[in-house]
Amino acid sequence: MSKFKTIVWPKVILFGDSITQFSFQAHGWGSAIADKLARKCDVVNRGLSGYNSRWAKIVLPRLINSQSSADNNIAAVTVFFGANDCALEDQNPQQHIPLQEYSENLKEITRLLASAGVSADKVIFIAPPPIQESAWEKECMQKGCPLNRHNSVVGQYAQACVQAAGQCGADVLDLWTLMQKDGQDYTLYLSDGLHLSEKGNQFVSQHLWELLESRVEKLPFILPYWGDVDSKSPESSLLCDQ
Repeated sequence: MSKFKTIVWPKVILFGDSITQFSFQAHGWGSAIADKLARKCDVVNRGLSGYNSRWAKIVLPRLINSQSSADNNIAAVTVFFGANDCALEDQNPQQHIPLQEYSENLKEITRLLASAGVSADKVIFIAPPPIQESAWEKECMQKGCPLNRHNSVVGQYAQACVQAAGQCGADVLDLWTLMQKDGQDYTLYLSDGLHLSEKGNQFVSQHLWELLESRVEKLPFILPYWGDVDSKSPESSLLCDQ
C-alpha cells in the first residue's frame, strides 16, 4: 500500500441541461472554463440534455452527496436549468414545469447541495438565454411540431431564477437579460434559436468567469512547476505534500 497521499483535485461541477452538456464541445463555455483551471481544478460536466428542474432535483443526490470523499472538495457548482422548464404546456407537456414549481425546484436544489456540503456561496445559478422564435420554430417544424417556446415566457423563468438565487443567497448569471441588454442582436449568441453559437459560448464563459474567479483564485497550482523539480532527486519535489 502506498504511503503517499493521493492528490485530490478540487472540483467545479456544471449541472444543467443540454446547454451544459454541450459546453464541452469545441469552443464550448465549459471547456473554456476548464482550460482556465487546468492544474488547479477539475471541471466536471453533469449536463443532462432535455432535463428540467423537476428531474434535476430527483437525480442530484445521485450525482453529488456528502458520502463521497471526492465531493468534499467542491469549489463551485453551476445550476443551469430553465430552457426546458419554460416549454409551453400545451405544446410540450413532457418538459414543461409550471413557473412557481420551477422556482421551488431551484430552491430545493440549493437545499440538496447544502446537505451535501456545498454551501450557497459556492452556487451560481444561470438563467436561460433568450429564444429566437423564428429559428427555433424551424427546428420544431422539422420534428413535426409547432413552436413550443416563447421568448417572453423564457423571460418569466429567467426572472424567477434571479429571484430564487437571491432568496437562497446564491450568485446568478442572468443570460436572458444580459444578452438582450441595450437592444443588441442576441440572435448572434444562438445556433438554432435555443442552443448557443460559438459567440454565445464565449459570452457565457466570459460572464461566468467573472462570478467564478473569486471562488477559485486562491486554489494552488497542483504539483510543482517543471522548472522547480529537483532533477537529481525528483522524489523530493514530487512526493511531498503541498
